[in-house]
Amino acid sequence: MAVEYYDFGPHKIHHSSVFHTTDLSFAFVNLRPSVPGHVLVCPKREVKRVTDLTDEETIDLWYIAKRLGRQLENYHKASSLTFCLQDGPHAGQSVPHVHIHILPRKAGDYENNDDIYEDINEKEKQFHQSLQEDKEKRDRSIEGKRERSIEEMAIEADEYKKFTF
Repeated sequence: MAVEYYDFGPHKIHHSSVFHTTDLSFAFVNLRPSVPGHVLVCPKREVKRVTDLTDEETIDLWYIAKRLGRQLENYHKASSLTFCLQDGPHAGQSVPHVHIHILPRKAGDYENNDDIYEDINEKEKQFHQSLQEDKEKRDRSIEGKRERSIEEMAIEADEYKKFTF
């Protein structure tokens, strides 16, 4: 039987947002992407810190991130990738479950290139807050950036399911 939801810390990620799984990890589209193609990869086992990952989980996460990054960069006609992992609350990790952000990057997508990290942190806080408050996502607007609906996320995930691993 297929999994309906994947655990992401205290949150549930609907299976329609997940586009790649292995025995150890899963990749899913972001509720509030910072750039087109911004996705997350995390272990299936809830692990709060990188040092708590098994060697096999570490290899699997980064292998997926590498392969997926290449395909996202091509798909979105980007020229670079940002891989971001915040390890612990004082590093900006708002969901206590190891996860790697993968962001296809293009020239000029941020005026100051490093502003993307502030944007990621802000979006993670918003994600955590919105899930915690359990509000309707479809019509909600925060700072002028609407959260995507499950349907919108499923459409993007379906596109990425065409990638080969």
